[in-house]
Amino acid sequence: MYHDVLGLVQNPQVQQAAIDAIVNYGTSNSSCSVLSGRIPLHRDLENEISAFKHLPHTQLFINAWMAMQALVDAFCHLAIPVPGFQHTRETLIMTDVLNHGCIISAVVNSNTRSGKVFGHSPRVRVKAYRHCDPEDLARKLKRYARPGDRIMVVSDAVFSMDGDIAPLPEMIDVLQHYEGSVLVMDEAHASGSIGASGRGIYEHFGILPQHAIERGVVPIIMTTFSKFAASAGAAISTHVEEFKPLLNVSPTSIGTISLSAPLAAAALESIRQVQQHPDLVERLQANTRYLRARLDRAGFTAIGETNVVPVLMPPELNPKEFGRRLLEDQGVWISAIWFIAKPRMRITVNATHSQEEMDRLVDGMVATREAMLRAVPLTVSA
Repeated sequence: MYHDVLGLVQNPQVQQAAIDAIVNYGTSNSSCSVLSGRIPLHRDLENEISAFKHLPHTQLFINAWMAMQALVDAFCHLAIPVPGFQHTRETLIMTDVLNHGCIISAVVNSNTRSGKVFGHSPRVRVKAYRHCDPEDLARKLKRYARPGDRIMVVSDAVFSMDGDIAPLPEMIDVLQHYEGSVLVMDEAHASGSIGASGRGIYEHFGILPQHAIERGVVPIIMTTFSKFAASAGAAISTHVEEFKPLLNVSPTSIGTISLSAPLAAAALESIRQVQQHPDLVERLQANTRYLRARLDRAGFTAIGETNVVPVLMPPELNPKEFGRRLLEDQGVWISAIWFIAKPRMRITVNATHSQEEMDRLVDGMVATREAMLRAVPLTVSA
Protein backbone atom coordinates (compact mmCIF):
# COMPACT_ATOMS: atom_id res chain seq x y z
CA MET A 1 0.00 0.00 0.00
CA TYR A 2 1.41 3.38 -1.03
CA HIS A 3 0.84 5.34 2.19
CA ASP A 4 0.56 2.38 4.61
CA VAL A 5 3.77 3.61 6.22
CA LEU A 6 3.94 1.06 9.05
CA GLY A 7 2.48 -1.87 7.12
CA LEU A 8 -0.52 -2.23 9.44
CA VAL A 9 -3.20 -2.59 6.75
CA GLN A 10 -2.38 -6.31 6.55
CA ASN A 11 -1.70 -6.72 10.28
CA PRO A 12 -3.78 -9.68 11.56
CA GLN A 13 -4.65 -8.00 14.88
CA VAL A 14 -5.84 -4.85 13.10
CA GLN A 15 -7.90 -6.86 10.64
CA GLN A 16 -9.46 -8.94 13.42
CA ALA A 17 -10.33 -5.81 15.40
CA ALA A 18 -12.22 -4.45 12.39
CA ILE A 19 -14.01 -7.78 11.86
CA ASP A 20 -15.02 -8.00 15.52
CA ALA A 21 -16.33 -4.43 15.39
CA ILE A 22 -18.57 -5.27 12.43
CA VAL A 23 -19.92 -8.31 14.28
CA ASN A 24 -20.59 -6.26 17.43
CA TYR A 25 -21.75 -2.95 15.96
CA GLY A 26 -22.47 -3.47 12.26
CA THR A 27 -20.99 -1.60 9.33
CA SER A 28 -22.42 1.86 10.04
CA ASN A 29 -23.55 3.99 12.98
CA SER A 30 -26.24 5.52 10.74
CA SER A 31 -26.12 8.91 12.49
CA CYS A 32 -23.87 11.78 13.45
CA SER A 33 -22.04 11.48 16.75
CA VAL A 34 -23.87 14.29 18.55
CA LEU A 35 -27.30 12.70 17.99
CA SER A 36 -27.13 8.92 18.15
CA GLY A 37 -23.94 7.87 16.37
CA ARG A 38 -21.61 7.42 19.36
CA ILE A 39 -20.40 3.93 20.28
CA PRO A 40 -17.90 2.87 22.99
CA LEU A 41 -15.18 2.45 20.35
CA HIS A 42 -15.26 6.19 19.73
CA ARG A 43 -14.51 6.97 23.37
CA ASP A 44 -11.77 4.34 23.48
CA LEU A 45 -10.14 5.70 20.31
CA GLU A 46 -10.31 9.30 21.53
CA ASN A 47 -8.72 8.29 24.84
CA GLU A 48 -5.97 6.36 23.04
CA ILE A 49 -5.18 9.32 20.79
CA SER A 50 -5.14 11.71 23.75
CA ALA A 51 -2.59 9.50 25.53
CA PHE A 52 -0.55 9.08 22.34
CA LYS A 53 -0.43 12.84 21.68
CA HIS A 54 -0.25 14.01 25.32
CA LEU A 55 -3.38 16.17 25.02
CA PRO A 56 -6.38 15.14 27.15
CA HIS A 57 -9.38 16.09 25.01
CA THR A 58 -9.94 14.55 21.56
CA GLN A 59 -12.82 14.73 19.09
CA LEU A 60 -13.20 12.34 16.13
CA PHE A 61 -14.14 13.27 12.56
CA ILE A 62 -14.78 11.23 9.45
CA ASN A 63 -11.86 12.83 7.57
CA ALA A 64 -9.23 15.57 7.78
CA TRP A 65 -11.15 18.06 5.64
CA MET A 66 -14.12 17.89 8.01
CA ALA A 67 -11.86 18.11 11.05
CA MET A 68 -10.01 21.20 9.85
CA GLN A 69 -13.22 22.94 8.82
CA ALA A 70 -14.75 22.20 12.23
CA LEU A 71 -11.66 23.52 13.98
CA VAL A 72 -11.69 26.83 12.10
CA ASP A 73 -15.46 27.21 12.48
CA ALA A 74 -15.38 26.48 16.21
CA PHE A 75 -12.40 28.75 16.90
CA CYS A 76 -13.44 31.70 14.75
CA HIS A 77 -17.20 31.77 15.13
CA LEU A 78 -18.45 29.56 17.98
CA ALA A 79 -20.60 26.70 16.80
CA ILE A 80 -22.99 27.02 19.78
CA PRO A 81 -24.04 29.98 21.97
CA VAL A 82 -22.34 30.23 25.33
CA PRO A 83 -24.39 32.03 28.02
CA GLY A 84 -22.86 35.36 28.94
CA PHE A 85 -20.24 35.21 26.21
CA GLN A 86 -20.11 37.85 23.50
CA HIS A 87 -17.79 37.16 20.57
CA THR A 88 -16.43 40.60 19.67
CA ARG A 89 -12.79 39.86 18.79
CA GLU A 90 -11.54 39.43 15.25
CA THR A 91 -9.42 36.41 14.38
CA LEU A 92 -6.06 36.50 12.61
CA ILE A 93 -5.04 33.19 11.00
CA MET A 94 -1.45 32.73 9.86
CA THR A 95 -0.89 29.83 7.47
CA ASP A 96 2.29 28.37 5.95
CA VAL A 97 2.21 29.10 2.24
CA LEU A 98 2.74 25.40 1.42
CA ASN A 99 0.11 23.96 3.76
CA HIS A 100 -2.04 21.01 2.64
CA GLY A 101 -5.25 21.61 0.73
CA CYS A 102 -7.48 20.72 3.69
CA ILE A 103 -5.93 23.58 5.66
CA ILE A 104 -6.12 26.02 2.77
CA SER A 105 -9.78 25.13 2.11
CA ALA A 106 -10.68 25.77 5.75
CA VAL A 107 -8.83 29.04 6.22
CA VAL A 108 -9.65 30.74 2.93
CA ASN A 109 -13.34 30.15 3.61
CA SER A 110 -13.13 31.02 7.30
CA ASN A 111 -15.18 34.18 6.83
CA THR A 112 -18.08 32.28 5.27
CA ARG A 113 -18.52 29.37 7.68
CA SER A 114 -21.94 28.83 9.21
CA GLY A 115 -21.04 30.60 12.45
CA LYS A 116 -20.27 33.75 10.47
CA VAL A 117 -23.35 33.46 8.27
CA PHE A 118 -25.83 32.89 11.10
CA GLY A 119 -24.06 34.33 14.13
CA HIS A 120 -22.73 37.60 12.67
CA SER A 121 -19.41 37.06 14.45
CA PRO A 122 -16.46 39.38 13.75
CA ARG A 123 -14.48 38.91 10.59
CA VAL A 124 -11.49 36.64 10.10
CA ARG A 125 -8.28 37.86 8.46
CA VAL A 126 -5.98 35.27 6.82
CA LYS A 127 -2.33 35.88 5.99
CA ALA A 128 0.35 33.53 4.68
CA TYR A 129 3.96 33.37 5.83
CA ARG A 130 6.96 31.96 3.99
CA HIS A 131 7.41 28.22 4.08
CA CYS A 132 8.92 26.98 7.37
CA ASP A 133 10.22 30.48 8.10
CA PRO A 134 9.65 31.49 11.76
CA GLU A 135 11.37 34.83 11.17
CA ASP A 136 8.83 35.70 8.48
CA LEU A 137 6.05 34.45 10.78
CA ALA A 138 7.29 36.89 13.44
CA ARG A 139 7.45 39.74 10.92
CA LYS A 140 3.94 39.03 9.63
CA LEU A 141 2.49 38.80 13.13
CA LYS A 142 4.10 42.11 14.06
CA ARG A 143 2.65 43.64 10.90
CA TYR A 144 -0.88 42.21 10.97
CA ALA A 145 -1.76 41.39 14.59
CA ARG A 146 -3.93 43.99 16.32
CA PRO A 147 -4.59 44.45 20.03
CA GLY A 148 -7.33 42.05 21.09
CA ASP A 149 -7.00 39.71 18.10
CA ARG A 150 -7.54 36.00 18.57
CA ILE A 151 -4.52 34.45 16.82
CA MET A 152 -4.25 31.02 15.20
CA VAL A 153 -1.13 29.74 13.42
CA VAL A 154 -1.64 26.56 11.41
CA SER A 155 0.95 24.36 9.72
CA ASP A 156 1.59 20.89 8.45
CA ALA A 157 3.99 19.06 10.77
CA VAL A 158 5.48 17.16 7.80
CA PHE A 159 4.81 18.71 4.41
CA SER A 160 3.39 16.22 1.95
CA MET A 161 5.04 17.66 -1.16
CA ASP A 162 8.47 18.65 0.17
CA GLY A 163 8.95 16.04 2.91
CA ASP A 164 10.32 18.61 5.38
CA ILE A 165 9.37 19.33 9.00
CA ALA A 166 7.88 22.50 10.47
CA PRO A 167 10.28 24.38 12.82
CA LEU A 168 8.07 23.80 15.86
CA PRO A 169 10.34 25.08 18.68
CA GLU A 170 11.02 28.34 16.84
CA MET A 171 7.31 28.77 16.12
CA ILE A 172 6.53 28.42 19.82
CA ASP A 173 9.25 30.98 20.57
CA VAL A 174 7.50 33.44 18.26
CA LEU A 175 4.02 32.78 19.60
CA GLN A 176 4.94 33.06 23.26
CA HIS A 177 4.85 36.83 22.70
CA TYR A 178 1.13 36.51 21.85
CA GLU A 179 -0.37 34.97 24.97
CA GLY A 180 -3.34 32.72 24.29
CA SER A 181 -2.43 32.23 20.64
CA VAL A 182 -3.27 28.85 19.14
CA LEU A 183 -0.75 26.66 17.29
CA VAL A 184 -2.28 23.95 15.10
CA MET A 185 -0.14 21.08 13.80
CA ASP A 186 -1.56 18.83 11.06
CA GLU A 187 0.22 15.52 11.71
CA ALA A 188 -1.12 13.57 8.73
CA HIS A 189 2.42 12.65 7.61
CA ALA A 190 4.04 12.95 11.06
CA SER A 191 2.10 10.42 13.15
CA GLY A 192 3.86 7.07 13.12
CA SER A 193 6.79 8.39 11.11
CA ILE A 194 8.72 10.97 13.15
CA GLY A 195 9.68 10.97 16.80
CA ALA A 196 11.45 8.06 18.47
CA SER A 197 8.18 6.18 19.01
CA GLY A 198 6.18 7.74 16.16
CA ARG A 199 4.23 10.21 18.30
CA GLY A 200 4.90 13.05 15.90
CA ILE A 201 6.49 16.47 15.76
CA TYR A 202 6.63 17.26 19.48
CA GLU A 203 8.48 14.01 20.17
CA HIS A 204 10.71 14.64 17.14
CA PHE A 205 11.98 17.82 18.80
CA GLY A 206 12.18 16.21 22.24
CA ILE A 207 9.38 18.24 23.82
CA LEU A 208 5.75 17.75 24.85
CA PRO A 209 2.72 19.94 24.12
CA GLN A 210 3.11 21.07 27.73
CA HIS A 211 6.18 23.00 26.54
CA ALA A 212 3.89 25.22 24.47
CA ILE A 213 1.27 25.49 27.22
CA GLU A 214 3.86 26.72 29.72
CA ARG A 215 4.72 29.53 27.29
CA GLY A 216 1.13 30.69 26.96
CA VAL A 217 0.54 28.96 23.61
CA VAL A 218 -2.45 26.65 23.04
CA PRO A 219 -1.29 23.49 21.18
CA ILE A 220 -3.78 21.70 18.94
CA ILE A 221 -2.94 18.55 16.98
CA MET A 222 -4.82 16.98 14.12
CA THR A 223 -4.21 13.25 13.79
CA THR A 224 -5.28 11.34 10.70
CA PHE A 225 -5.50 7.57 10.37
CA SER A 226 -5.00 6.85 6.68
CA LYS A 227 -1.18 6.96 6.65
CA PHE A 228 -0.11 5.19 9.85
CA ALA A 229 -3.24 3.72 11.44
CA ALA A 230 -4.60 1.43 8.69
CA SER A 231 -7.94 3.18 8.57
CA ALA A 232 -9.70 6.44 7.67
CA GLY A 233 -10.77 9.40 9.73
CA ALA A 234 -9.20 12.18 11.78
CA ALA A 235 -9.14 13.67 15.25
CA ILE A 236 -8.51 17.04 16.88
CA SER A 237 -6.74 17.01 20.26
CA THR A 238 -6.43 19.87 22.73
CA HIS A 239 -5.88 20.53 26.44
CA VAL A 240 -8.78 23.03 26.52
CA GLU A 241 -11.81 21.12 27.78
CA GLU A 242 -14.31 23.76 26.60
CA PHE A 243 -13.15 23.40 23.01
CA LYS A 244 -14.42 19.84 22.55
CA PRO A 245 -18.17 20.64 22.75
CA LEU A 246 -17.65 23.34 20.13
CA LEU A 247 -16.05 20.77 17.82
CA ASN A 248 -18.71 18.20 18.64
CA VAL A 249 -21.58 20.38 17.46
CA SER A 250 -19.81 22.13 14.60
CA PRO A 251 -21.63 21.86 11.24
CA THR A 252 -19.15 19.25 10.00
CA SER A 253 -19.94 17.07 13.03
CA ILE A 254 -23.71 17.54 13.10
CA GLY A 255 -24.04 17.20 9.36
CA THR A 256 -21.82 14.14 8.90
CA ILE A 257 -22.11 10.51 9.93
CA SER A 258 -19.73 9.39 12.68
CA LEU A 259 -16.73 7.15 12.07
CA SER A 260 -17.93 3.60 11.40
CA ALA A 261 -17.15 0.82 13.85
CA PRO A 262 -14.62 -1.11 11.72
CA LEU A 263 -12.71 2.09 10.89
CA ALA A 264 -12.63 3.15 14.53
CA ALA A 265 -11.55 -0.32 15.66
CA ALA A 266 -8.80 -0.55 13.03
CA ALA A 267 -7.42 2.84 14.01
CA LEU A 268 -7.57 1.98 17.72
CA GLU A 269 -5.74 -1.33 17.30
CA SER A 270 -3.19 0.28 14.96
CA ILE A 271 -2.25 2.91 17.53
CA ARG A 272 -1.89 0.17 20.12
CA GLN A 273 0.33 -1.81 17.75
CA VAL A 274 2.56 1.24 17.23
CA GLN A 275 3.02 1.55 20.98
CA GLN A 276 3.57 -2.17 21.52
CA HIS A 277 6.02 -2.53 18.62
CA PRO A 278 8.43 0.43 18.50
CA ASP A 279 10.51 -1.54 16.00
CA LEU A 280 7.92 -0.60 13.33
CA VAL A 281 8.87 3.06 13.63
CA GLU A 282 12.56 2.20 13.90
CA ARG A 283 12.40 0.21 10.64
CA LEU A 284 10.55 3.01 8.86
CA GLN A 285 13.14 5.57 9.91
CA ALA A 286 16.03 3.24 9.02
CA ASN A 287 14.50 2.61 5.59
CA THR A 288 14.11 6.36 5.10
CA ARG A 289 17.78 6.96 5.82
CA TYR A 290 18.83 4.10 3.53
CA LEU A 291 16.74 5.17 0.55
CA ARG A 292 17.71 8.82 0.83
CA ALA A 293 21.41 7.83 0.94
CA ARG A 294 21.01 5.56 -2.11
CA LEU A 295 19.25 8.28 -4.10
CA ASP A 296 21.98 10.78 -3.21
CA ARG A 297 24.73 8.40 -4.33
CA ALA A 298 22.85 7.86 -7.59
CA GLY A 299 22.82 11.60 -8.29
CA PHE A 300 19.16 12.31 -7.60
CA THR A 301 17.99 15.43 -5.79
CA ALA A 302 15.80 14.19 -2.95
CA ILE A 303 14.53 17.11 -0.86
CA GLY A 304 13.16 17.06 2.67
CA GLU A 305 14.17 14.74 5.51
CA THR A 306 11.27 12.34 6.18
CA ASN A 307 9.81 9.17 4.68
CA VAL A 308 8.03 11.43 2.18
CA VAL A 309 10.80 11.59 -0.42
CA PRO A 310 10.22 14.05 -3.28
CA VAL A 311 12.81 13.65 -6.06
CA LEU A 312 13.14 16.76 -8.21
CA MET A 313 13.33 16.12 -11.93
CA PRO A 314 15.66 17.97 -14.32
CA PRO A 315 13.69 20.22 -16.70
CA GLU A 316 14.35 18.03 -19.72
CA LEU A 317 12.63 15.01 -18.09
CA ASN A 318 8.84 14.87 -17.96
CA PRO A 319 7.81 13.28 -14.62
CA LYS A 320 4.71 11.65 -16.10
CA GLU A 321 6.79 10.04 -18.86
CA PHE A 322 9.46 9.09 -16.33
CA GLY A 323 6.85 7.34 -14.17
CA ARG A 324 5.34 5.56 -17.20
CA ARG A 325 8.73 4.32 -18.41
CA LEU A 326 9.75 3.26 -14.90
CA LEU A 327 6.60 1.16 -14.57
CA GLU A 328 6.66 -0.33 -18.06
CA ASP A 329 10.40 -1.03 -18.31
CA GLN A 330 11.38 -1.68 -14.68
CA GLY A 331 8.11 -2.82 -13.09
CA VAL A 332 8.28 -0.14 -10.39
CA TRP A 333 5.62 2.51 -9.74
CA ILE A 334 6.02 5.91 -8.05
CA SER A 335 3.91 9.06 -8.32
CA ALA A 336 4.63 11.87 -10.76
CA ILE A 337 3.63 15.26 -9.37
CA TRP A 338 3.76 18.85 -10.56
CA PHE A 339 4.03 21.24 -7.62
CA ILE A 340 4.72 24.99 -7.75
CA ALA A 341 6.68 24.68 -10.99
CA LYS A 342 9.00 22.01 -9.56
CA PRO A 343 8.10 18.68 -11.18
CA ARG A 344 8.99 15.72 -9.04
CA MET A 345 8.60 12.02 -8.40
CA ARG A 346 7.21 11.46 -4.91
CA ILE A 347 8.28 8.31 -3.09
CA THR A 348 6.77 7.21 0.23
CA VAL A 349 8.98 4.88 2.24
CA ASN A 350 7.29 2.35 4.50
CA ALA A 351 8.45 -0.01 7.22
CA THR A 352 7.90 -3.14 5.14
CA HIS A 353 10.24 -2.18 2.27
CA SER A 354 13.33 -4.36 2.06
CA GLN A 355 16.74 -3.02 1.06
CA GLU A 356 16.51 -5.18 -2.05
CA GLU A 357 13.26 -3.45 -3.03
CA MET A 358 14.74 -0.02 -2.45
CA ASP A 359 17.85 -0.95 -4.45
CA ARG A 360 15.63 -2.11 -7.28
CA LEU A 361 13.78 1.19 -7.19
CA VAL A 362 16.94 3.29 -7.37
CA ASP A 363 18.53 1.09 -10.04
CA GLY A 364 15.34 1.34 -12.07
CA MET A 365 15.28 5.11 -11.70
CA VAL A 366 18.90 5.34 -12.86
CA ALA A 367 18.18 3.18 -15.90
CA THR A 368 15.08 5.20 -16.76
CA ARG A 369 16.93 8.49 -16.40
CA GLU A 370 19.76 7.34 -18.64
CA ALA A 371 17.38 6.01 -21.30
CA MET A 372 15.37 9.23 -21.35
CA LEU A 373 18.44 11.49 -21.43
CA ARG A 374 19.84 9.54 -24.38
CA ALA A 375 16.64 10.32 -26.24
CA VAL A 376 16.85 14.08 -25.56
CA PRO A 377 18.02 15.84 -28.77
CA LEU A 378 21.24 17.81 -28.50
CA THR A 379 21.06 21.57 -29.07
CA VAL A 380 23.96 23.23 -30.88
CA SER A 381 24.57 26.92 -30.24
CA ALA A 382 25.35 29.09 -33.24
